[in-house]
Amino acid sequence: MGVTAMLAAAVVAVSPQHFLLAHQGRDGAFAEKGGRPSVALTAWAVLGLRAAHTSVSDAYLRAHEDELQTPTEVALGALAEGRPTPALLARVEALQPGASLNTAAWQLLALEQAGRPAPAATVRFLLTHQSRGGGWSWAVGVAPDSNDTAAVVQGLRAAGVRGRPIGRALAYLRGLQNKDGGFSLVRHRPSDAQSTAWTMQAFLSTGRRPRDAYHYLAHLRRTDGSFRYSTRYAITPVWVTAQVLPALAGRPFPLR
Repeated sequence: MGVTAMLAAAVVAVSPQHFLLAHQGRDGAFAEKGGRPSVALTAWAVLGLRAAHTSVSDAYLRAHEDELQTPTEVALGALAEGRPTPALLARVEALQPGASLNTAAWQLLALEQAGRPAPAATVRFLLTHQSRGGGWSWAVGVAPDSNDTAAVVQGLRAAGVRGRPIGRALAYLRGLQNKDGGFSLVRHRPSDAQSTAWTMQAFLSTGRRPRDAYHYLAHLRRTDGSFRYSTRYAITPVWVTAQVLPALAGRPFPLR
C-alpha cells in the first residue's frame, strides 16, 4: 500500500496541515493548545508546512527572529525562512560548533538552504567525531542518538559528503528500528514519532526509504490531523506534527 493510501486508510477528518494552521494566531505565531506563542515553535511549524508545500506566513518569525537564542534555534529560523534576512544569516555564519555536533549539523543545513558554502572545518569536525558505531551525538563525549545522527547525515549530504561515513550512519540508524516499524531515540527504548521522522529524512537524503516507518506514523495519526508522540503519549502535538510533515512529504533538509 502506498503512503497516500495508508494515510487515507486512517480515516482522518483533518489534514496535518490544517491542524497546524488552526494553531496559528492572528499575529502569525504558533502555539500549543493553551500554551504561549513561541518563535522556535513557529519556526518548526513554518518549516513543516513549507515541506508539505503549504502556503504559510513567516512574518511573525521574521519580526521576532532576534528571540531565537540557542545555536539550533538560530539555524532553525534561517532554515524555516528559506531566504533568511542578512542579520539572521550573519548569525548562522558566526556559529562556532565548539563541542556541539548538533550546532555543526544545523549550521550546514541552514547555510545550504541559503545557498552559502559549507565550512570545510565544520565538515571535518563532524567526520572526526563520528562514533565507532556510526552515529553522532548532541555533543562530543555524549552517547549517539537517532535524532542527532539524522541531522548530521542530512547536513553532510548537503555538504556533498558520500561514501563510508554515510553508510555507517545508516547502519547505526537501522539498529534503532523496532518491530513496530518506528525508530527510537536510543537503543532499547520505544519508538516515537519524531525519532522516526528524523530517521526517515536521513534515509531520504540518500534516496532510500526505511521499511515500515510510514506504517508506524500512520498508526499515530489522530482524527484532528495531529500525530501522537508515541502509542502511549499524545504530547506537544503541534511540535510533533510539524516535525513529522517533512518526512511524510518525502523531503529531507534542506528543502530544495
